[in-house]
This record gives sequence, C-alpha cells and structure tokens, in this order.
Amino acid sequence: MGTWGSGNFDDDTAADHLSGITGRLVSEIEEAMAGDPAGLEPDEYWGVAVPCNVELLCLIAEQHYVGATVPGAAVVERWEKTFMDVWERTIDGLEPEPEYKEKRRAELIGTFDRLRAVLSARETA
Repeated sequence: MGTWGSGNFDDDTAADHLSGITGRLVSEIEEAMAGDPAGLEPDEYWGVAVPCNVELLCLIAEQHYVGATVPGAAVVERWEKTFMDVWERTIDGLEPEPEYKEKRRAELIGTFDRLRAVLSARETA
C-alpha cells in the first residue's frame, strides 16, 4: 500500500512500527497474567504497569491507526478477571482509605471497559 497520507502514521513503515509497539504492550500484559499472581498485587510492578499498558493500548487504538494491534474480547475479559481477582484479594492488606479504594477500583474497571469499547467499535466499523 505504501503511503496513504501525510500523517506520521500514514504509511506501511509506521504501521509496522506501531504494530511492534502495541504487540509489545500486549506481550507484557500476557506475560504478567501468566506469571506469579503476586506480581500483579497493587503494590508490585505489574500491579501498576498492567493498567498502564491497557491504557496505552486504548490511547493508541482509539486513534484508528493502521497497525495498532489489540487482543480479542475474550482475552480482555480474561485479563480483567485475573487482574481484578488479585486486586480484590490483596488491596485491603495495604490498608487504603475507603475513598481511594472505591475510586481506584472504578478506574481499573473503567480501563478494561474502555479497551472493550475500542474492540466493539472496531467490530462494528
């Protein structure tokens, strides 16, 4: 296809580059989900980085750039279940303020919902 516009993401090379970036985000999430669940606890690296990666996937996919790869709905459902199960099981051990806990839970669920919305929009486009 070559080049189809003047934008930074309007050619095959940019699409390949973006595919690599989004592919790495997905791979990191997959590896975190397949690893020791303790690594997903709210005060651990992947407990923070996984929602960041999901958010980054949303931000990129919402631009409708060619090359942005995102997982299917079943994968997102599995990610959310795995992540939220760990979060719900361990958050109280950190003794968060009730308001923070409520807002953080809503933010996490909203992030996964947002990725599902991106997938849904792609399916109907």
